[in-house]
Amino acid sequence: MLVVRDLDVAYGHLQILFGVGFTAEAGKITCILGRNGAGKTTTMRALMGLLPARGGTITLNDEVISGLPAHEVPKRRMAYVPQGRRLFTELTVAENIEVGLMTRGEGADTRDWVLEIFPRLQERLKQRAETLSGGEQQMLAMARAMCVRPRVLLLDEPTEGLQPSMIESIRQVAQKMRDEGVAVILVEQRTDAILSMADHAVFLENGRVVEVASGDDLRAAPERLAARLGV
Repeated sequence: MLVVRDLDVAYGHLQILFGVGFTAEAGKITCILGRNGAGKTTTMRALMGLLPARGGTITLNDEVISGLPAHEVPKRRMAYVPQGRRLFTELTVAENIEVGLMTRGEGADTRDWVLEIFPRLQERLKQRAETLSGGEQQMLAMARAMCVRPRVLLLDEPTEGLQPSMIESIRQVAQKMRDEGVAVILVEQRTDAILSMADHAVFLENGRVVEVASGDDLRAAPERLAARLGV
């Protein structure tokens, strides 16, 4: 379980997050929602130690991880797929996966597990990442992250710009991870994806949590999404 309490984060003197708090449970998908500029990606980066916490705590299974150097956070089996994928584009598919395996010293069993989840990548191991389609690049970004055998998986806009068949593939992987007991934290803008996947939703506005809702509540009253996310 990941617990965030009273999290304050700033870029220099500009504070972005103000007392953010929520819980991401194992075996659940927690959606972080809000309009552009609400602080969603800042929250994700702070969870991974890429931005320091000015105040508050982030706790993973009773260990306080806020304050850890960024390279130590994945060793706690926290995995992050950033918006825009951020692959090593000049490396092959196999080499990108190898980079992921090196994070926690994982070996062939984990490599085989990842490729079983993403069989299309098995066919493209020798291709450079930059030659893949957008959907395949997203698969590779997820595969690389999952090489840490995550307990917590952070996905920032994973379906952005993808065709429907790829969106469905990404959705199925997120649900598979949930069903295997992973705490999935998802930033998403597509209403249909939110309604189909969310177990819990945390709404951010101007860097503050303004509402927490269950997925069942949102499915019963989807107009709440439009009210919170609409322009």
